[in-house]
Amino acid sequence: MSDTAREIEALLFAAAGPLTVDDLARRLPEGANIEAGLAQLSQLYEGRGVVLANVAGAWRFQTAEDLAWLMTEERDEPRRLSKAAQETLAIIAYHQPVTRAEIEAVRGVQASRGTLDVLLELGLVKMRGRRRSPGRPVTFGTTDSFLEHYGLASLADLPGMAEMKAAGLLSLDLPPDFAVPDPNALAADEDPLEGDAPEFHIDFLAEDEPSH
Repeated sequence: MSDTAREIEALLFAAAGPLTVDDLARRLPEGANIEAGLAQLSQLYEGRGVVLANVAGAWRFQTAEDLAWLMTEERDEPRRLSKAAQETLAIIAYHQPVTRAEIEAVRGVQASRGTLDVLLELGLVKMRGRRRSPGRPVTFGTTDSFLEHYGLASLADLPGMAEMKAAGLLSLDLPPDFAVPDPNALAADEDPLEGDAPEFHIDFLAEDEPSH
């Protein structure tokens, strides 16, 4: 390998990013044949685990494309629920079947479309049906995945009032006649959803407006 090729190799190895021919020329001795050095390096590294590559007019060493799978790491990233999502989920769990307007009434603020979308996406809640009231609003309830996620055998294992107080969830203001609902049973004033529920969800959940 020529001295110029060795010098280019050293520069590219130590560089924080790709180097152009002009970058190399400023570092190398005057009159160095950079093109020949790059060609020699390219041939030398051909077929190896690390190859010489031209990226947007600059040069760098990079992992061979057929070995990219070695650099891939798959891992589960825990997704933390926001405080609003936790409150919304708790309201749905204790008041289901519940409409968006009823969630807003309990929380005292408008229900975020994004918050409900996250809960639906995670499979913790589902759209159960439509309330037999003006506007036919969608009702929400928890899913089996909700029970699995929180290690509950059934909704009867949800925390009681003492646990709710300890968790600081008194704002839920559960009614004195509260009873654990059956998430699989339609309420007397509820009809099952018809057609494609996700499309209805997208149309139904309008963008939030500032609450007053």
